[in-house]
Amino acid sequence: KYDYPPLVCNVSWLGLLSVLITILLVASSTPLTVANLFYNNLIIDNFTYFCQIFLLVSTASTIVMCLGYFKEESLNAFESIVLILLSTCSMLFMISAYDLIAMYLAIELQSLSFYVIAASKRDSEFSTEAGLKYFILGAFSSGILLFGCSMIYGFTGVTNFEELAKIFTGYEITLFGAQSSGIFMGILFIAVGFLFKITAVPFHMWAPDVYEGSPTLVTAFFSIAPKISILANMVRVFIYSFYDPTWQQLFFFCSIASMILGALAAMAQNKVKRLLAYSSIGHVGYLFIGFSCGTIEGIQSLLIGVFIYVLMTINVFAIVLALRQNRFKYIADLGALAKTNPILAITLSITMFSYAGIPPLAGFCSKFYLFFAALGCGAYLLALIGVVTSVISCFYYIRFVKIMYFDTPKKWILYKP
Repeated sequence: KYDYPPLVCNVSWLGLLSVLITILLVASSTPLTVANLFYNNLIIDNFTYFCQIFLLVSTASTIVMCLGYFKEESLNAFESIVLILLSTCSMLFMISAYDLIAMYLAIELQSLSFYVIAASKRDSEFSTEAGLKYFILGAFSSGILLFGCSMIYGFTGVTNFEELAKIFTGYEITLFGAQSSGIFMGILFIAVGFLFKITAVPFHMWAPDVYEGSPTLVTAFFSIAPKISILANMVRVFIYSFYDPTWQQLFFFCSIASMILGALAAMAQNKVKRLLAYSSIGHVGYLFIGFSCGTIEGIQSLLIGVFIYVLMTINVFAIVLALRQNRFKYIADLGALAKTNPILAITLSITMFSYAGIPPLAGFCSKFYLFFAALGCGAYLLALIGVVTSVISCFYYIRFVKIMYFDTPKKWILYKP
């Protein structure tokens, strides 16, 4: 433990300043036409700029939350800010990636930064355990992703997304024939790698343990930033290059499984960060509704859903970090928060109602667009299960409100601004 050193403060402010300058540079250079860079390995278009600006704003919000967190925890860990900036840089490259090799290198740079930052709280066994679990399982998923990329290259001879789109136009991917089966397995391995990175069922096993063991600031960053970059890259890979009904069925299954498991598993959680981890898994299932539709309306609903989900998550983790000085980690510790700090209580209540999808809040609007996109493409089962799991999730979201306003706490949480 250390006193709050000026180095951490200076690095945090410099990191925030660099992110804000990057936002201005990206926003001021919005292209009128599509531009390809580095021998067609990167692409710059309006979709790229939207996702990059959104990612940078999310990173800036995370760094703002850092400022008070380092002081309360007395952490001399300025390298956390550097690693956040490095991972953000890799995610910017991932959003612009237009080639399988560029995509894999960007994902690896992001993962290497995440492995270290998950274990950044060196005096905590839980943080070390989280970093080790993430490293072992993340390395395994990266190997699967690379194997899928190599199979695609071996059977097609190209790695560029545009060239792959030309090859797969009108090409039916089936399990019959050696070439078709090889391409199918390559796409399947790439999908599995992505599903692990975004914590979709059945590749979610690492998420609750890593989210709980990592420092709260790192958990907030894991819940916010990777969702934007990975979903943007998945849209470019699967909607543009590999569009085929074969992989749609895989994402239909993952969407249904994520919604069901996220809703049911979160009901049994008593710790705040584990509950938010399962909530994140459930919201990935909702976002996959729009993605698996494969239509323009589905992609529009996906972008709206990601935007609203990130805003809600930033709000929740800002409140959790504001209460860190009381060392609370159980939901029951929020008892009578409405009496000790009514502003935080009403803000958290509104956010939880939005998470649950109660109108007229933003969470309802995102689910409304996602469910109507599913109905528009004929995926009635997805929409039905989404509605049912939303009703189930109301139980544990509204439980926060019940505890804050009606329960007697085991210990009083006092908030000092």
